[in-house]
Amino acid sequence: MKRILITGGAGFVGANLSIFLKEYKTDYHIIAFDNLHRRGSELNLHRLQKYGIEFIHGDIRNMSDLANIPPCDWLIECSAEPSVLAGYTSSSEYLLHSNLTGALNCLSWAKENHSAFLFLSTSRVYPYSTINSLPLHETETRFHINTKETLPPGISEKGISEQFPLEGTRTLYGATKLAVELILEEYREIYNLPIIINRCGIIAGPWQMGKIDQGVVALWLAHHIAEKPLAYIGFNGTGKQVRDLLDIQDLCQLILYEIENYEKLNHWKFNIGGGYTRSFSLLELTDLCQKITKNKIPISREVQTRPGDIPYYITDTSLIETLSPWKPLQSLEQTLTNTAEWIYAHKNILNGILF
Repeated sequence: MKRILITGGAGFVGANLSIFLKEYKTDYHIIAFDNLHRRGSELNLHRLQKYGIEFIHGDIRNMSDLANIPPCDWLIECSAEPSVLAGYTSSSEYLLHSNLTGALNCLSWAKENHSAFLFLSTSRVYPYSTINSLPLHETETRFHINTKETLPPGISEKGISEQFPLEGTRTLYGATKLAVELILEEYREIYNLPIIINRCGIIAGPWQMGKIDQGVVALWLAHHIAEKPLAYIGFNGTGKQVRDLLDIQDLCQLILYEIENYEKLNHWKFNIGGGYTRSFSLLELTDLCQKITKNKIPISREVQTRPGDIPYYITDTSLIETLSPWKPLQSLEQTLTNTAEWIYAHKNILNGILF
């Protein structure tokens, strides 16, 4: 029987992953560890209990909270302060202590307990200073990369790969994640610790408590359902900035494959996302939300671009798809539909959290 410790286990990714693993591997013992800092994470406690998942209330910033957890085969680090605006519009203290001190406490625990370590990193390790200098051309609904111009390594019509340059500024959130990646590399070399790093882009699906600075897809749907206004922020307020989306279930499928087939993977650092076929601009997201909800809401335009914002990011998943049978299966439309159905079904408990 494998034992899996999931930090951030009551959050969007952590709770869905805990439940997914328990459904597919009934003999696994799953421990979900969380400080319940993010509003809405408390709603997942009943879900975890229903599936027989052990929940431990604790904070990764406190090594003493981790100390009494018995050894596990894997520690999957899903906890983080994920706001790219942290430090710009609020104090950076929680971000730095959670994403740095907390992650290093988890790594220390894994070393002492001989646990393999899977780290959910972010596409935000790639510097916005470089991304914002990419040559773009504009169509009616979105920005595109101009592949006729000279491009840096690691970018093509498929998107941004692991070879994209890391030199430059990337927000405090991205910097904390990259700092942990660098230390993970040293632990892997010095202590021969099994390590996987997944640099994830936008993840979405049911039970995501979306906010303006993180979880934009759930937020966009919720505002359409509640008929509340939104705004296109930055890049002249056009709404043409582009991202790709990965369904939470596709991410869970990948992580299950990685922890069961670690020895087959001859690489350990991957860009994970939905790729070009699951990409969208905010304008296009608005159109999809209108079709799903049958509601049209006022959307204002804020011309000024916020610090750290980028006009374009699509994940090139060629590496992981070459080394494994994994590829995203859920379509953009299906993820949006599933998320909308969840919001409609739980409007009473989401009031004041998502609306």
